[in-house]
Amino acid sequence: MNLRKITALLMALVMVLSLAACGSQSAPAAAPAAKDETPAAPAAEAAPAEEAAPAVEDSAFYGPIFDDWSKMSDEELYQLALEEVKDGSAINIYATSSKMKKVQETFEEAFPGLTVDIMDMDNDEVLTKCRLEADAGNVQGDVLQVKDVNGDVFFGDYEEGYIAPFYPEDICAHIDNDLLRYGYPLYASQSFWYYNTEAFPDGQPIDSWWQIIERNEDGSQKYRIFTKDIGSETAYLSLFASFIVNADQMAANYKEVYGTDLEYTYDASGFSFPVPENNAGVEYLWRFSQMKITFIGDGDELVKAVDNSTADDPALALASAGKITNRDDSGYHIAWVVLNPYNGLQNLEYMYVVNNCKHPAGARLFIRFVTGGADGESGGFKPFQKEGNWPVRDDIKDKKNDMTLAELNAAEPDLASIYNVFLDTQDMWIYWLDQNPNIG
Repeated sequence: MNLRKITALLMALVMVLSLAACGSQSAPAAAPAAKDETPAAPAAEAAPAEEAAPAVEDSAFYGPIFDDWSKMSDEELYQLALEEVKDGSAINIYATSSKMKKVQETFEEAFPGLTVDIMDMDNDEVLTKCRLEADAGNVQGDVLQVKDVNGDVFFGDYEEGYIAPFYPEDICAHIDNDLLRYGYPLYASQSFWYYNTEAFPDGQPIDSWWQIIERNEDGSQKYRIFTKDIGSETAYLSLFASFIVNADQMAANYKEVYGTDLEYTYDASGFSFPVPENNAGVEYLWRFSQMKITFIGDGDELVKAVDNSTADDPALALASAGKITNRDDSGYHIAWVVLNPYNGLQNLEYMYVVNNCKHPAGARLFIRFVTGGADGESGGFKPFQKEGNWPVRDDIKDKKNDMTLAELNAAEPDLASIYNVFLDTQDMWIYWLDQNPNIG
């Protein structure tokens, strides 16, 4: 981990501690195991500064990890959970999706005697609340639903002992092992570029990331570009970081589209950290940062901008896959663009158990239920089935999407590699964007 990453983590820790009502101590290297809780795996040694990326495959945290909990059936966990709630307490779920509230009633009907309390927060709030409770010695949460797109959760909250994944062995047999590396997934999603189907009735106007930033002969842009601010939107910045990791793919795709080798034009002399030379991902970041871009924070407004565009003034917008529902709900003339060398990353929502929680069995029972149960038919996953969300189990039928993520050219996330270049990518984006005469 380089000095900039260490400094960023220290600053984040100071912010967390400053929010605490009382003077809590610094976060433990690994939280002690709670009663009836499987002890957390030992903390992995810090990667030497000269390593290109964390050696995640050698980490004690690299999944899937099967333990005694993994072999327990719903009934076994249910009986243990009933003992845990004899004091009348509820199983507390910290969720990042309001859809989790729709699971409450069906879970309580399936397991009489158990109640759940679901708090709907954003990603940062979920993680901060978990840390504050642990640091204060007052753990209230039992389950966390959280997205990890750049490795911060895996290499931070998980390795530092605040949370632990639960890998139910029977269910994991229905999930691709590669999707279990960084946690136990609930579902997958990704971001898409959207185009106007009225403006382009014959289909998507582009099929490469490089074509998004094409210019006309007079130097003007071919397409108006709409997106959230890349520098502050972790999922989008992680996608751009992946281009740096997969620079060879970006370079090969450029030559495939234009028939010539990519020319490198970026100047990296202004950075205090080493920037790779002749890296197609860095070149793309530089060129994209110099485009005329309209930043809009709301995804619905992003796809609305595309709907308002025309063939004479075409627009493209980057937004989450789920915004496609505006096509049917609001009548927008929008569709996804599928790009090469890959369209996007499979962004996974993970389910974690809070270390030292009061209801370790109840937490795991809820996680099994919300991810479909033993046969995929529990009903707990139903609220999350929508166009733009993809189930990760091979025995749950995707009722909302006509195409799989593989058919949509989504890449499985390499969080270790993205984590290693994420902060550098963010710095480059902010620095170069500041030089853009079209922004400001």
